[in-house]
Amino acid sequence: MKVLIAEDDEGIRQGLKEVLESEGYRVVEAADGQEALAKFDGEEPELVLLDIMMPKMNGYDVCKALLARRPSLPVIFISAKSEEIDRVVGLELGADDFISKPFGVREVVARMRAVTRRIFKSKAPERREPEVVEVGHLRVFPQELRAKRGDELIDLSLRDVKILLLLQREKGRVVTREMLFNECWDMQYLPNSRTIDQHISKLRKRVELDPNNPTLITTVHGVGYRIE
Repeated sequence: MKVLIAEDDEGIRQGLKEVLESEGYRVVEAADGQEALAKFDGEEPELVLLDIMMPKMNGYDVCKALLARRPSLPVIFISAKSEEIDRVVGLELGADDFISKPFGVREVVARMRAVTRRIFKSKAPERREPEVVEVGHLRVFPQELRAKRGDELIDLSLRDVKILLLLQREKGRVVTREMLFNECWDMQYLPNSRTIDQHISKLRKRVELDPNNPTLITTVHGVGYRIE
């Protein structure tokens, strides 16, 4: 999924970009309102994170212009303007959510996942992914970005889902790091082996019965990973 971040503060913009890419989103950046509209027209993102106080064109006007182009576009305002009236104006314009600065990384990720789930549900008839995939002791629900282990509900990122579905598709065979690069990371973003290993380690902590002795996602040393 491609996300447009429209934010004039470079530090915040880069921080959001890093977080979202780690979750499996592809990111397009804009530093002002006019650039946001140009990037939207050129890149056709599926979701927009939008600051209110931006040069050249404020977020409210950008939101109006974006929704005029695509009325179903999901928009999340991220702004230092935190008064109730600001939230009301943003939501009345058609935004899906409003996050106040300063914000925590977990909050942004949680809000993004919630909006992403709504997008997937709205596109469900068009999507080819099955509603549920059995992956070892897990039941993975791709459209919900969740899995179940018994009665326990586990939240997953887009990248987590891609990794699990790839491993299940290749069940019994080795999934190389190159395959993971190509299918689970943006082709323009080529992480090193350490990045993949760290991501798998974090995923194991959520989905393995015993992360220190993984039985679901096993390591094939020097090559990649496998699900038996």
